Amino acid sequence: MLRICTICARGGSKGVPNKNLRPLLSKPLIIHSIEQAQRSGLFASIAVSSDSEEILVAARRAGVSHLVERPAEMATDQAAKLPAIQHCVNAVETETGRHFDIMVDLDATAPLRTVEDIRGAVALQEAGGCSNVITGCIAHRSPYFNLVEATGNGFVRLSKPGTGIVRRQDSPLCYDCNASIYVWRRETFFESRSVLMPETRLYKMPRERSLDIDSELDFEVVEFLLIKFSVVTETTGTF
Repeated sequence: MLRICTICARGGSKGVPNKNLRPLLSKPLIIHSIEQAQRSGLFASIAVSSDSEEILVAARRAGVSHLVERPAEMATDQAAKLPAIQHCVNAVETETGRHFDIMVDLDATAPLRTVEDIRGAVALQEAGGCSNVITGCIAHRSPYFNLVEATGNGFVRLSKPGTGIVRRQDSPLCYDCNASIYVWRRETFFESRSVLMPETRLYKMPRERSLDIDSELDFEVVEFLLIKFSVVTETTGTF
């Protein structure tokens, strides 16, 4: 299997300004994902896509050989991420003349994943029987009994009303998508318009590795957890 890993990182961020280059435990946030991809040993190519020259320079210094300039229209607050990933893979295939069998994207703002999570998600995809793999953790709220949505008239209602389910034990397992790892096989990657398809599988991750950085609080919590995990790893050899 010929695999590629993409890491897409915009230069602009409103919640945490310049977050992809902000130091997290003494190294820029994006470098954590780059190093995880490198340590996994899975990829024939690792590529970083960005509209920021600073991010591309940081990626080059970290040993990334494929640097893809993201078009401005794919780098706005409203732009979907999937077209940027497809653009990145197309650019690398054009540059190298190779066609990849497996496409993996690591979100730069989800540094709590482990190398074992990456390998596990890829193995789930390569085992067959699915179009793609996403990652997530067991949801804290359930749409069947304690997750509500606005109706537009100032009121709220259950997201899944009328089921009669009032306890977690009686409801189907629900998961929060954590946007950490995405895996596709070639046959479905370029035709995809959404990361959720009829034959999508979920690679399960624990909540403590599922936080995505969207705010200053998220950044502080992620830093705390990374420090805690580092201590656990050093003292017990486990994570």
